[in-house]
Amino acid sequence: MLSLLGMPKVKVYAYANCSTCKNALKFLTQKKVEFDEIPIVDSPPTLSELKKMLKLLGGDLKRLFNTSGVLYREMGIAEKLKSLTEAQALALLAANGKLVKRPFVLTATSGLVGFKQDEWKREFR
Repeated sequence: MLSLLGMPKVKVYAYANCSTCKNALKFLTQKKVEFDEIPIVDSPPTLSELKKMLKLLGGDLKRLFNTSGVLYREMGIAEKLKSLTEAQALALLAANGKLVKRPFVLTATSGLVGFKQDEWKREFR
C-alpha cells in the first residue's frame, strides 16, 4: 500500500513462514497502517537502513540479529559478534536476511525489530 506521496509510510521486512511476522502484518492491517512488505531473505535491509535502525536501538548490534535462528547458531555468530567491527556486523546482516531480527520495520522517524505488541501499539496508534 502506498501513501498519497507514492512512498510507503512503513517498510516491513518480513519472512513469509515466520508466525511472528504474520502476526505483525495482521496487526498493521487491523490498525489500517499503510505498509510495504519486503521479503527479508530475498531483499535484506540495506546498510543505510541497518545503520538507521542501529542508531534507533541505541547502538546495540546484537538486537539486529535473529539470535534464535538456525543460521545464527550454525555460523557461531554469538561468539563472532564479540570480535566483529560494527561495519563487519552490518555487512553480514545486509548480505543475509536470515540473520536479521524480524520483522524489521522502518518508518520515516522510527524503527522496530521483532513484534512486541505493546511497543507496536505505542508506535501505531
